[in-house]
This record gives sequence, C-alpha cells and structure tokens, in this order.
Amino acid sequence: MDDGADLVSEIHKSRRELLPGMLGGTEETTTGVIRLRAMAREGALQFPLIAVNDAMTKHLFDNRYGTGQSTLDGVIRATNSLLAGKTFTVVGYGWCGRGIALRAHGHGAHVIVTEVDPLRALEAAMDGYRVLPLLDAAREADFIVTATGDKHVVDKAHMEVMKDGCVLANSGHFNVEINIPALEALAVERHRPRPSVDQYTLGDGRQLCLLAEGRLVNLAAAEGHPSAVMDMSFANQVLCAIHLATAEHRLDNGVHNVPAEIDREVARLKLAAMRIAIDQLTEQQTRYLSSWQEGT
Repeated sequence: MDDGADLVSEIHKSRRELLPGMLGGTEETTTGVIRLRAMAREGALQFPLIAVNDAMTKHLFDNRYGTGQSTLDGVIRATNSLLAGKTFTVVGYGWCGRGIALRAHGHGAHVIVTEVDPLRALEAAMDGYRVLPLLDAAREADFIVTATGDKHVVDKAHMEVMKDGCVLANSGHFNVEINIPALEALAVERHRPRPSVDQYTLGDGRQLCLLAEGRLVNLAAAEGHPSAVMDMSFANQVLCAIHLATAEHRLDNGVHNVPAEIDREVARLKLAAMRIAIDQLTEQQTRYLSSWQEGT
C-alpha cells in the first residue's frame, strides 16, 4: 500500500530483487497515480497497481471534504487569520482544489480559481468562482493555496506582483509547488513570527508569508484529514489488496481501476456506519432499467 508512489518507485530503483515476489500494490494519492501511469507508459512498472485514489469513495470524499477541511484548518491554525471578506486564490481545481474552494467560500472568503485545464476552469466558473490567470489573481489575493501536484506553479513572476502580506501555502504535493528558492532570492530578510509561518521581506518592502515551509499545510500545520473520511480510503486500500492477492487471473503490469463492486461495498459500509438507510429498486424497476423494449 503506497502514498505518493514513493515505496513503489524505490523498490523499482534500488530493491529490484523484491520484484519477483510482488503480487501488486495499491496507491492512495493523485500524485502517486500520475507517477505510476508514467511508469506504466514507459514499461517500467513490474507489477499491477490499483489506483485507489480514483475510486469514487476515495476522491469524492477524502480529496474533496478531507483536504478541503484540513487545509483550511492548517491555514487558520498557522495564521489565526479571519478569512471572511478576504480574497482566497485556489491554484488547481481538481478534487482537492474543489474542496479547498468550497471550504474557503464557506468561511466567507472571495474565492478565485486558477487552472490550466479548460474543463476544470469552466466548472469552477459555473460553480460560482472567479477564474483568472494566476498572474492576475496574485495581484489581489490575500491567500494563495496550491493543489496541483506540479512544480513551481507559484513562481517568481507571481511573487513580484503579490500584495503586501499575502499568505502562501501548499496542499497538493511536495514542497516544490511554490518556488521557494525564487522567494528566498527575492527576500532581503526572513523571520518566523509564529510556528509554521516564515515571513519574507522583499527588496521593495513587501512581506510575503510562507506556511509550513511550503510542505503540505494540512499535515505540517494541522492534523491531516479526520478519520471519519479517511476510513473509506483505507477500506479501499485493504479490499483492493485482498483483491490482488485472491484474483483468479493475475492482472497485467499496469494501473487498474478499483473494481466497481469494491467501490459500492465501501459506500454501503459507510452508510451503515452513519446509520443512513436508502431505498432499494423493486424487481419491476430493475427490469425496466435493463430493458430496451419499454419507455421508447
């Protein structure tokens, strides 16, 4: 079971003697799945992996509600700032970005979304957020939080136009989403007024605040996701590991989706734990939905 594909990549790079005994693996995160798909495309992946992150019962809940809540928790703990009335820019509108934007909006912030994907940008606009290029958003943002899984999405050009006092945080990847070396090169002074807050004074007198050294703010400045949402992710991990170990036919050395029956079972178990009952289709309704002879 992996998180970020670090274990899988390390086995492939430096512990290759373990590969013959590996039945398969599961991956928890968006970033990890991206890495594993790259390995599979290059023919480097030597055992099957199930992309747990892509399960409906994972990314719709863990990524959206878990990351959304824990990110805001980290930002607020680190800064003790009031978000209401502030301009809050979310860089990236994947499921994590959706959750962060939703929670920031719930705190009364004016949310801007920046994107490189036209479909996600369109969705953000129709969800009611302003959509701008990051260079424009940086000029008015009080907070900028990244959730992209990519490198240097907040770069020197953005820092050069940011407002005095802008707070920078990352909730999507390792400490490379914000170009920290560029920030340090622009700064003439740095000090730490609070735990998890580094305040950089730039040559023109502006001050920018970097949270948690650019690492995942929801982990480094808070406590991560509540267990009440992580339970579904971990249930998927366990059930997929069992599936790999008991599969009648070994999967090929690629990245595979979580079986639909596992996704539904995790949802059923979660509903039961929450003491929520739902309706069931009657036999007549089931037949109707599977028929082409009625309703036309």
